[in-house]
Amino acid sequence: MLTDYHNHLERGTLTLDYLKQFTKVAQQKGIEEFGISEHAYHFYQTKDILSNPWVEERRYYDMAKYYQLFQQAWNENINVKMSIEMDYTPGKHAEMKKFIDAYPFDYVIGSIHWVGDFGIDLAEFRKEWDRRDTNDVYTKYFDQVVTLAESNMFDIIGHLDLVKIFKYVPKDEEFLLEQYERAASALANSKTCVEISTAGLRKPVGELYPDKRLLKMCHDKGVPIVLSSDAHVPEHVGADYDQAVQLAKEVGYKTIMTFKRGERREVELG
Repeated sequence: MLTDYHNHLERGTLTLDYLKQFTKVAQQKGIEEFGISEHAYHFYQTKDILSNPWVEERRYYDMAKYYQLFQQAWNENINVKMSIEMDYTPGKHAEMKKFIDAYPFDYVIGSIHWVGDFGIDLAEFRKEWDRRDTNDVYTKYFDQVVTLAESNMFDIIGHLDLVKIFKYVPKDEEFLLEQYERAASALANSKTCVEISTAGLRKPVGELYPDKRLLKMCHDKGVPIVLSSDAHVPEHVGADYDQAVQLAKEVGYKTIMTFKRGERREVELG
């Protein structure tokens, strides 16, 4: 079994024709479990969760139309899961839970893109990395990984070590491994799966998410995985999956998780 649970329509349209371009590629690549997980910040219904100038310029979707798209797909027997990628926002647990519970998601991805007012993976904020202490950013980032896991609201954590995207990595390896250890431990005590994401191969860091050492800690603590491409265009669906599967098997994984309306099932890794 292969999954691709982390994909976005935002560069195109919320239409059945555009969605079919993604599902067609998934089918061609033998991906049996495919899902769309649009960024939650795009939707008017999440304004009380995350709001800043960068986000507000990109808030233009309504959840009613999003849900309608999936209903159209299901009516045509298109095998697509309905999801959302939620920016985990400290201090907004009640608001996040209310939003998540309001819709029949097959699974929910929680991701960390913001450390306070710092958009860690955004080109517009890249120069901020040179102004900030890397260890401090990593500490605050992994603080959020821990509390995301402890919230137990999310089925999957997206691109677990996204913080490395621009190759700013602490030189102190002991410090870095401490961050990995506390992340893996928190995830192990939650329902949250880790995605092996090929998106990092298309970013400046040029690596899979997560780091092999971090993934090994997750495996050893019993944290389940899914596979994801984080495709924002159809041709990236299932991209570089040979490398993702190889990494999973190298650290010891033999199974992955699948989801349907919040229920999870463990299946053999393809």
